[in-house]
Amino acid sequence: MAGALAGIRVVDLTTAYSGPFCTMHLADHGAEVIKVEYPGTGDQTRHWGPFKNGASGYYHFLNRNKKGITLNLKCGKGKEILRKLVQTADVLVENFKVGTLDGMGIGYEELAKINPKLIYASISGFGLDGPYARRPCYDVVAQAMSGIMTITGFPGNPPTKVGPSVGDNYAGTYLALGILFALFHRERTGLGQRVDVSMLDTLFSVLENAVIMNTLAGEIPRQAGNADPSIAPFDVYAVKDGYLAVGVGSNAQWERLCRIMQREDLIHDERFDTNGKRVANYETDLKEIMTRWAAGYTRQELEETLVAAGICVGPVLSVAEAVTHPQIRHRGMILELETQELGRISIPGVPIKLGASPGGIARAAPTLGEANGELLSQLGYSAADIEELAKEEVI
Repeated sequence: MAGALAGIRVVDLTTAYSGPFCTMHLADHGAEVIKVEYPGTGDQTRHWGPFKNGASGYYHFLNRNKKGITLNLKCGKGKEILRKLVQTADVLVENFKVGTLDGMGIGYEELAKINPKLIYASISGFGLDGPYARRPCYDVVAQAMSGIMTITGFPGNPPTKVGPSVGDNYAGTYLALGILFALFHRERTGLGQRVDVSMLDTLFSVLENAVIMNTLAGEIPRQAGNADPSIAPFDVYAVKDGYLAVGVGSNAQWERLCRIMQREDLIHDERFDTNGKRVANYETDLKEIMTRWAAGYTRQELEETLVAAGICVGPVLSVAEAVTHPQIRHRGMILELETQELGRISIPGVPIKLGASPGGIARAAPTLGEANGELLSQLGYSAADIEELAKEEVI
């Protein structure tokens, strides 16, 4: 697999989710990602389920396409190997607690001296500066502090976390984007730079119109369930055999929906003849009309009818249904991968499709220290040296 990032070498010091999700994107598009893990224990996701044959599916999903080396960065010889790796690298990615690597003598300022072209990318809970910078953070804390939990869920319920760890995966994707910006800048200037992405910044940036509703209109956005505060009808409705999501984004679509419902009287109803009025009267009037109508159909019946009318609609799928859905399958979003530890597994595919230089999944996640010999040989270490480093628990 070549890919758009072929020839780019990435030293990956990350663990858990956000950082490995970032470097997964880079590896999927051809970068040589060298995953550095602590000898003996490795990335903490190796110990997160689901498991098969004692190995983690979670780890294998996030670390496909990477090469693996073990390094004890707490000892001098481990740091020496890292510095040699950095001299050969384009990018270093880390998600240690802020200040940790600086204290170990392998922070940005030190490594930039030996490789001025290095792009040193950091992901953290709160960013590299500010009063919260040195606090630890997990996704649930970033979600809580961003405001996103107060607009998720149904009115009257406690603040609700978004199901997947969006603080981790959004921030990981932002960091990958920042690395690409920095690589482009380096093409023009020849110089690397620091890239700094925080989970809190990221989630705050994706609140859509909630921030503007507060700063412009003085409102405090609240939980609205599956409805949208700016568009109506835009919700999830119970049908005979499940649930269906429906979004009506214009008056023309509203008129078509009214005809489908055989309620043409609603087209010119003063409660609903503009989107603003439909939003204002949704909870009191329109929601009940939509709910009663949808309840008389199956998912397939209503989906086919609304698709034919050009109205945005889709069934609410379980994960099991999504995994087997023909659109997901057609787009290559479920891929089969042969692994040494788990056997054959199915994992999410590559979501960014490039026509001329497509990404892909060519290799399974590395076993712990799998590429120690290969990578250390490249750095000039002999077989005897490598054996001695293993005995000393440097690797």
